[in-house]
Amino acid sequence: MMYRFIADIAMVVHFLFLSYLAVGGFLAWRWRRTIFAHLAVACWGVLSVVTGVECPLTLAEDWGRRQAGLAGLPASGFIDHYIEGVIYPEEYTNLARLGVAVLVLFSYAGYVLRRQ
Repeated sequence: MMYRFIADIAMVVHFLFLSYLAVGGFLAWRWRRTIFAHLAVACWGVLSVVTGVECPLTLAEDWGRRQAGLAGLPASGFIDHYIEGVIYPEEYTNLARLGVAVLVLFSYAGYVLRRQ
C-alpha cells in the first residue's frame, strides 16, 4: 500500500513539474523570484530531452510500482507512458516540445518586458 502511494505521489509531482515547466515562467511575472526556480526546471527539461538522462521522479515512480507488485513504467519512461499517445499523438512529439519551448520563451520575454 505504501509503495503504491509513493508511486502515485511521484506521478502527481511529475505532472506538476511538467506543468510548471510549461507555464511557470508566467508566474515570475507576478512573483519575480520564482524565475530562478523556473530557470532550473527549464534547464533540467532541456537536459533531459537533449541527453536522455532519466528523471529521478520517473525512477521513484517505477521503483514504487515495482515494490507494490505492479508493472513498472516502460523503458521509454514517464512521458511516453502518460503523455505521448494519450494527450497528443506520438508523431507530434517534436511539435509539442516546440510548443512548450515557445511558451517558455514567450514567458521569459514577458518577464523581461514587465521588469523594465
